[in-house]
Amino acid sequence: MAAHASAKDPLPLEKLKLPKGFEIAVYSADVPNARELAIGTRGTVFAGSRRVGKVYALTDADQDGRAETVRVIVDGLQLPVGVAFHEGDLYVSAVSQILVYRNIEDHLDTPPKAEVVVSDLPGETHHGWKFIAFGPDGKLYVPIGAPCNVCDREGYAKLLRMNPDGSGREDVAYGVRNSVGFDWQPGTNALWFTENGRDLLGDDLPSDELNRVGRTGEHFGFPYCHQGDTLDPEFGEGKRCADYTAPALKLGPHVAALGMRFYDGKMFPAAYRGAAIIAQHGSWNRTQKSGYRVMTVRLDGNKVLGYEPLIEGFLENEESWGRPADVLVMPDGALLVSDDQAGAIYRVTYAAKRQ
Repeated sequence: MAAHASAKDPLPLEKLKLPKGFEIAVYSADVPNARELAIGTRGTVFAGSRRVGKVYALTDADQDGRAETVRVIVDGLQLPVGVAFHEGDLYVSAVSQILVYRNIEDHLDTPPKAEVVVSDLPGETHHGWKFIAFGPDGKLYVPIGAPCNVCDREGYAKLLRMNPDGSGREDVAYGVRNSVGFDWQPGTNALWFTENGRDLLGDDLPSDELNRVGRTGEHFGFPYCHQGDTLDPEFGEGKRCADYTAPALKLGPHVAALGMRFYDGKMFPAAYRGAAIIAQHGSWNRTQKSGYRVMTVRLDGNKVLGYEPLIEGFLENEESWGRPADVLVMPDGALLVSDDQAGAIYRVTYAAKRQ
């Protein structure tokens, strides 16, 4: 692994560990609080944020693997974590609203006025920020997180989908405490999503989850059953974990699994094709911190073959200097990773060593 950063980059990339042959470099160090990533048809990379209320557009005009221009195209939004690009338009989530900016790549310097697609989603900010994405069916998928650590409230803890104009809303999955990452598996188009487990059951319970939606309307257990096998001490009374869909993989307790994408590029070795790449933001109240890394889940259809690190080293002596938030596969097969603590986006590449 080699790390490249210019002299002005204060980011200690040399501390990061990647498998042999992989390299990591700074794509941009000028993206404060960078969260979800999306890419336009002309290669513009869009990044949402959380607390700073901005949406960014990054361009790499000379295609040298580093964005030379970062524009703030939207400011003043409420927790605009989610960005999704669809048919030339940029969709942005802002808690109760979904906004759209038409033909955005034609107007990066003078962004258009937002059109409101949806304005009546729940307004609670507890798990109110939203990762959004368009599925192979052309519909926009939107999570509605539980407005609490653990509670049982109708209309929350689910994934829904809608037409691009906000019409035709349909619930896709229930019992989902908070998902901040999902994607569709190449070849099967099955929807997989990460889920953050509840807090305050100790350091080691429950695990975060990687889940697969087998049918519309499936229930994944929250708040009654956690990690597929642990009844909630308050809400689990009279329930059975067997009545809910168990996770495809337990990702570890409190790792804060956020963005996930399937690797569908050709740059990485064959073993990574079709693997799920997951950004783990890291625990906030675990005695010994967990997460703070990017993980690879190797799959064969529905079957998990392996679970191993792609990037480690953001955490040192229980102190973090970076927190991965999302991943995005680029057209050339490189992988972008957003880091909302360092305010940066990294670019991961692979080159087999010449004999």
